[in-house]
Amino acid sequence: MSGLSATVVLRDPESCPVARATSATGESVEAVSRSSPSSPETPAVEEFSIESEGESEPLESADVGVELSTVSANEHGEVYRFTRDLDGPCACEVVETEGTPVSSIRAEEGALYLTVRASDVEALSDIVGALRERFEAVELQQLLRTGERESTDLAVVDRNRLTDRQQEVLETAHEMGYFEYPKRANAGDVAEAIGISRSTFSEHLGAAQTKLLDAILEA
Repeated sequence: MSGLSATVVLRDPESCPVARATSATGESVEAVSRSSPSSPETPAVEEFSIESEGESEPLESADVGVELSTVSANEHGEVYRFTRDLDGPCACEVVETEGTPVSSIRAEEGALYLTVRASDVEALSDIVGALRERFEAVELQQLLRTGERESTDLAVVDRNRLTDRQQEVLETAHEMGYFEYPKRANAGDVAEAIGISRSTFSEHLGAAQTKLLDAILEA
C-alpha cells in the first residue's frame, strides 16, 4: 500500500490567529493543539506555543483578532489559548471536511503550514481545491510518496511543461532558500528578486507546482 504526504502552505491567512501571531512576534509556532467540540454550539478551543529567546512582549488579543488568554509563561516562551466559532473560516476544518485529518500544524512569517496524508492524487487535489476556494495563495510545498516502494521508483519530469516564467520562479525560489525550513527567503524576497509582485509570484508558483505534481503522479 502507498499514499501521499503533502505540506500545504497558506500565505497570510488573515482569519488564522496562529498565523497572525507569527507576524506579530516574528517568532514561529511549532505546535498547535485543537479541541473536538461535542456539538455545533460548543466553540472550538485552540492552544499554541511561541518560544522566544530573552524577553519579548506578550501577544495581545488585537494582534491576532480573537480574545487570547495566557495558559503559561516562562523564560522560554508562552502558551496561549483562544476559542472560536465552528462556522468561522478555518483551514484545518476545510481539510477535515474532505475526510482527512491534519497531521501537523505550524506557522511562521504569517504563513500556515499544514501536513496532510491522502490515499491518492484525487483525494489530495480535492483538499487543495477546497482550500483554494476559501483562501488565497495556497501552495503545495512538499509532496512525498509513503508506504512500501522500490528504491528504483523514479519519476522523470519534463520541464517543458513549465513556461519560462514558471521555471524562473521555481529556480529563483529554490536558489534563495524559499523551500527550506527554516526559510532563508520569503515570498516577498523572491518576488522582488525576480521583479514581480508577490501575488504574481504566488500565481506562477502555484501553477508550476500543479504541473509538476501532475507529472510526478502520472509517472
